[in-house]
Amino acid sequence: MTAPGKNHGRADDARAELARLLPTPAERDLPAGRHAHHREHLMRTIDNESGQAHSEGPAEAGTGARAAAPRRRSWYRRPALLAPVASVALAGALTAGLLLGGEEGGSAQQGATPKATATLGRISEAATAGDSVLRVRDDQFLYEKSRVRSGDQTSGKVVTGPLKSVESWASQRQGPIRRLGETREDGETLPINANLSDTVEGHGTPAGLVRPTYRWMSTLPTDPDELLDYLYAKTPKAGEQERDQAVFVQIGRLVGGVAPPKVAAALFQAAARIPGVAHAPQAHDAIGRKGVGIARSDTRSGERTEWIFDADTYRYLGSRSYLTRSSARGEAGTLLSSEAVLKTAVVDESGKAPKDDQVVAATPARRTGS
Repeated sequence: MTAPGKNHGRADDARAELARLLPTPAERDLPAGRHAHHREHLMRTIDNESGQAHSEGPAEAGTGARAAAPRRRSWYRRPALLAPVASVALAGALTAGLLLGGEEGGSAQQGATPKATATLGRISEAATAGDSVLRVRDDQFLYEKSRVRSGDQTSGKVVTGPLKSVESWASQRQGPIRRLGETREDGETLPINANLSDTVEGHGTPAGLVRPTYRWMSTLPTDPDELLDYLYAKTPKAGEQERDQAVFVQIGRLVGGVAPPKVAAALFQAAARIPGVAHAPQAHDAIGRKGVGIARSDTRSGERTEWIFDADTYRYLGSRSYLTRSSARGEAGTLLSSEAVLKTAVVDESGKAPKDDQVVAATPARRTGS
């Protein structure tokens, strides 16, 4: 995250440049002294907006508020009391460029970079392009077959494990339940039991962010701003992660499975409103498949998370995360996790592989345009 002192310095520079560009108006337009008053008022407005744009970040979970509101502001297009339209447009464009930075800009930007926003828009459109809505019963299981690598950090230093073949079956019961499903790694099948910290009075884990069933996801807001507010309020705090990063990672968990089309579309649009989200041209999944990448780097924890989508269909391929700086945990570039989703399906019985007609494409389904 950009240091506060640097933020103020950039805002002061923008203020000075804007003051220089504003012409001295003719005295006949307003009574003597009023031009200076309006000029100072405009400067204070810019300072206030700049301060809001560089605030520390959203409130912690449970507040329901986002201090660094991802909605894009358009204050530089407000009617001016003082300067001619051409001068205001020029000065506004200059100030916006100073505050927002370039394509890979940091926390000063209000939402994703332009290229990432455009890509997420196309992925969102693809998410709603399916011809039918998937029907999932509460007594069924969401099946996923994937190839994964993960980093063991129990010793304090990341030790990246080998590539493994994994199959999983996630119960769609609303709960709370104690047996969440099961997983099979390299032929060994193990139960997935509820984590004690996620249980409700010891009865198990209900459907929700920790265990997102298809029916529960169907209840989420389809307005991207409402959905993002909900996620900022409900996403659990995750160690040293920035709040924006925790929400970005949470969205990745939700879109990685099978989501209702309108909710999936809203999730991608919500991601485009998170500061720091950027296009990742070199992104690839656990088995080396390259595609369209969407990523965010966390300057606080020194981690980067990437989502990878098929370049033609915008189907979700997988994700990966790695260290962006060297520390006691490992060298920069050390892999924390990587996944390649090979198959998803809805099945009637846990532990059984799906039939071909049960397999569904991971959201979204296909490309709708560029």
